[in-house]
Amino acid sequence: MNILKYPAREEWAQIVGRPHLDTTQLNQTVADVLADVKARGDEAVKGYELKFDHIDLDTLAVSDEEKAEAERLVSPELRQAIELAHDNIRKFHESQRFRSKKVETQPGVTCWQKSIPIEKVGLYIPGGTAPLFSTVLMLATPAKIAGCREIVLCTPPDRQGRVNPAILVAAGIAGVSRVFKAGGVQAIGAMAYGTETVPKVYKIFGPGNQYVMAAKQQVSLGDVAIDMPAGPSEVCVIADELSNPEFVAADLLSQAEHGIDSQVLLITTSHKIIDEVLQQVDRQLERLPRKEIAQRALENSRIVLVRDKREAIDLSNAYAPEHLVIQTEDYEQLAERVVNAGSVFLGRYACESAGDYASGTNHTLPTHGYATTYSGVNLDSYCRKVTFQHLTAEGIASIGHAVELMAEAEQLDAHKNAMTVRINSLKK
Repeated sequence: MNILKYPAREEWAQIVGRPHLDTTQLNQTVADVLADVKARGDEAVKGYELKFDHIDLDTLAVSDEEKAEAERLVSPELRQAIELAHDNIRKFHESQRFRSKKVETQPGVTCWQKSIPIEKVGLYIPGGTAPLFSTVLMLATPAKIAGCREIVLCTPPDRQGRVNPAILVAAGIAGVSRVFKAGGVQAIGAMAYGTETVPKVYKIFGPGNQYVMAAKQQVSLGDVAIDMPAGPSEVCVIADELSNPEFVAADLLSQAEHGIDSQVLLITTSHKIIDEVLQQVDRQLERLPRKEIAQRALENSRIVLVRDKREAIDLSNAYAPEHLVIQTEDYEQLAERVVNAGSVFLGRYACESAGDYASGTNHTLPTHGYATTYSGVNLDSYCRKVTFQHLTAEGIASIGHAVELMAEAEQLDAHKNAMTVRINSLKK
């Protein structure tokens, strides 16, 4: 990890920057695949599954028999863990239900909102080096609570044409309508455009590699909504001389093992904690099956020594991390000053893994600095707010003349007339 000591604020822009890749060729490849899926449907999806996932599929849909087999393959202990996580995620997201309130803005003028679920949503679940069955819970549970009529899930099969059994079990628990064997760009295209087998959806959720992210952004330009733009996963840890170096190192490595393009940032006020954390990183790294991936990620990661806690939180806000772990004794005071972060973990025991799996918060979060403008996935992500207004004759008297004046000032005479005819009707 690169160590930076007391950098000037003028240097922060470089510290918080993410790697920028030339995606010109990637975007063209993605566009070609999407166009092919749009034109040829199932045939194109199956062709790309053979090309990229090396499996010749007879059908894209996961059968009831495959779902039943998955139930037998998942251990009772793992199923119980999935159910516990689902229950906590359900509780947290149910607490986010919108409660409408009618407001009389003027006498005779009543306005209110209604929350309406998106009818059809598509979930993309990666299934490569880490089959993310936890993401099934994070995406499908709030969709079910919101009342989405159709919840479609696409995930790549293995080379035997099977979907990871834990993904299928989680899908059943969380209320997914149908599961399809499709990964990568072809899965995004199938959900965006619809095929003979995969239904078209109105909004697509879920993480993926740079090809999947590019595909989501391209289809969002005119065909379907997406949850958020996203890049590689990341964590920022704020620590001081009282932090537990073993815990800090574990938090850094838990994020670094996601992928070689993941990024971790440690911000600390203590010289001593830097040495202790680095020793722990070396020690824990040796025990990780994904050691090589984590090592590559750490090469692009940083430790920043700052002068005080105020500077630490200011630098974190400038970074706008996906995950922020505040492992200091005064975490409550620092938490009050958090402005930009996807999800925040407070105190020495709140590891980022808790939020990834079972605390109840959602782990689908903005990355790449998008936490400055985007929220993580929540219940509102699956809903639309429709506004209503009702005017009585008294309401026309309250705001009618103001509407006429404003419409006339904007030179929109038909707008003015729509109000004028109503005002005149009251004079008869």
